[in-house]
Amino acid sequence: MLSSSSCRVAAVSSATALFSSSKHLLCKNFTYISNPLCNNSLRPIKWNYRNSRMENSASRLVTRASAQPLKNPDELIDSVETFIFDCDGVIWKGDKLIDGVPETLDLFRSKGKRLVFVTNNSTKSRKQYGKKFETLGLSVSEEEIFASSFAAAAYLKSIEFPKDKKVYVIGEDGILKELELAGIQYLGGPEDGEKKIELKPGFMMEHDKDVGAVVVGFDRYFNYYKVQYATLCIRENPGCLFIATNRDAVTHLTDAQEWAGGGSMVGAIWGSTKREPLVVGKPSTFMMDYLAKKFGILKSQICMVGDRLDTDILFGQNGGCKTLLVLSGVTTLPMLQDPKNSVQPDFYTNKISDFLSLKAAAV
Repeated sequence: MLSSSSCRVAAVSSATALFSSSKHLLCKNFTYISNPLCNNSLRPIKWNYRNSRMENSASRLVTRASAQPLKNPDELIDSVETFIFDCDGVIWKGDKLIDGVPETLDLFRSKGKRLVFVTNNSTKSRKQYGKKFETLGLSVSEEEIFASSFAAAAYLKSIEFPKDKKVYVIGEDGILKELELAGIQYLGGPEDGEKKIELKPGFMMEHDKDVGAVVVGFDRYFNYYKVQYATLCIRENPGCLFIATNRDAVTHLTDAQEWAGGGSMVGAIWGSTKREPLVVGKPSTFMMDYLAKKFGILKSQICMVGDRLDTDILFGQNGGCKTLLVLSGVTTLPMLQDPKNSVQPDFYTNKISDFLSLKAAAV
């Protein structure tokens, strides 16, 4: 874990390199994006191109009480207007639906609650996730789904990414489809998965000088070609952005075990460039800000439900929302109650279907 001072030094160095020449700027401004590497992850980061430095906006360190077990579901339901659900580990594991999910979502809808589904998994687009929900027997509209693949495209649009610039993608089809829908040029992706580098004396790899951003997400076809290509773009193309869909250490590709997550791909590019990425997925506040603006939601009227402390719960806390941890995914009760764990949700429970059983027990 980086210290706060080390994190600030690394971030300032990154910002200085990124904006060292004003004639190469790719955007007019940047939104606030929190940096999960800093010990104080609640402190948002402000990218300021005018003086080529990064400012930390003033904020207070928040000391949170230990999480309480969810005992009164009606009280929590009545206190908010919107529930944001993580997907992997909350709604499903791999391609297997978690028990009681359909009935629980029906309960929330019957009470007039807005439901939003946010996932850091960038392998699918919103439309593809819509089909997955449908396959699992869940009625969820595309407008209710926000994947980190969509967040990457939305972020680039929000900064008015130049039309003549391209995005190099380390990731899968979901990112490509969202970039295409946003009208952003791209290259890379799965088709680079079979490319190899023949290292021989005097060999120098060429790269596209028009790449203005590298987007890195989970990629089952990750290889050395992609590492080198992304590295060249970030290090040699003036002003090239390094954007990560997420830094999740593990993910649920199947319900049998945990698998190395997108953070392993992001870490490889960080290792070769020493550049901190802009993270658009959880726990960055970008998606929360986007959702609040799109739906006109007061953040105090939102409850974030997730299975990860360092992404889901921190995402909710960074956004000023209520938080509920479910123990059906990555986080276990011993992990939550470990004295070394500083991320405490407001409430915790075993799985979201506990809303049904707790409600029935109270009757």
